[in-house]
Amino acid sequence: MAEIRVEHLRKAFGEFVAVQDSTFTVEDGEFLALLGPSGCGKTTTLRMIAGLELPTGGTIRLAGEDVTYRRASERDIAFVFQLFALYPHMNVRKNIGFPLLAQGVPKAQIKARVEETARLLQIDHILDHPVSGLAGGDRQRVALGRAIVRRPMCFLMDEPLGTLDAEFREVMVRELRELHNRIHATTVYVTHDQIEAMAMADKIAVMNHGVIEQFGTPQEIYDRPASIYVADFIGSPPMNFIRFKAGLPKGARVARIGAAEVEMPELRRDVAPGELALGVRPEHVRFSDASPLRGAVYGSEYLGTNQIVTVEIEGGLVRARLPAEQSFSIGEPVGLTFKSERLSLFDAGSGRVIPSVLHEGALRQEARHG
Repeated sequence: MAEIRVEHLRKAFGEFVAVQDSTFTVEDGEFLALLGPSGCGKTTTLRMIAGLELPTGGTIRLAGEDVTYRRASERDIAFVFQLFALYPHMNVRKNIGFPLLAQGVPKAQIKARVEETARLLQIDHILDHPVSGLAGGDRQRVALGRAIVRRPMCFLMDEPLGTLDAEFREVMVRELRELHNRIHATTVYVTHDQIEAMAMADKIAVMNHGVIEQFGTPQEIYDRPASIYVADFIGSPPMNFIRFKAGLPKGARVARIGAAEVEMPELRRDVAPGELALGVRPEHVRFSDASPLRGAVYGSEYLGTNQIVTVEIEGGLVRARLPAEQSFSIGEPVGLTFKSERLSLFDAGSGRVIPSVLHEGALRQEARHG
């Protein structure tokens, strides 16, 4: 396997810029998810790494070698598509072995490698079955097998689970991660599904309008989002944002919201007067009768072991993840407290996080990949 290094990658289609100055590294054996909504530039980035699109600017290095303008066939990568792209007139064995046949690999070696790959994917019992009669999960395993059997330097996957139903998708998320743990393949995986990215990836690049908003581990991105966009995109339900206007000095550890003073991580720079947004995850919200931050229950959503209770306060709606056995009435007055060391403060205008003790590590990571 090999390291993938992307530096200042850019792709424009006429006046439209699909990818803007992207820089990141996928370490040898690492699993990177490119995450974002449709049109954010993630698939275009993947296609440039694969050699299916030529960049407008920047460089792509595979195992230290510049492959920016090489053909896809010269890059030793395997691409797994969303729509499987299996050969319907061939059985499973022939589908998996076809790339080796095209390369002129001896038949005995093809047979051995196909059977080894099928055992790895737990589809050795269907090798002689036609692909047309397979369930979606098995068809996806065959498509993966066709990529794995070549033993390429890296794997590129474009929403490979997008056509599966929810049950199969959950199974395949688990199997893909287990497969990666066994073969340690350098992998770039495109998805719009945050659950897939969080469950499988070693690192995530969150993209928006062609820009990488944040690059880091799933935990870094969840705990220390670099922007309002990332904080809102990651999490179910997403982070709460309490809007207020203020100016704050470097070293500030308290934000005033209405009549309440809310403790937060120490700021690392001065903040000019303007509109700010205090970000708090639902699991870091608690109810307290003694709290001066007051609101009224707006609604609740029962989720089995817990519930999401929405409270209307002066700065907007706040959702709290609370035990299911607690009961509340619509309109009931409540006080809110937050887990102060886990709060993020954002500039509401730019959407970027304001540096604090909490975000120091994440901002250093972002600087290395931006």
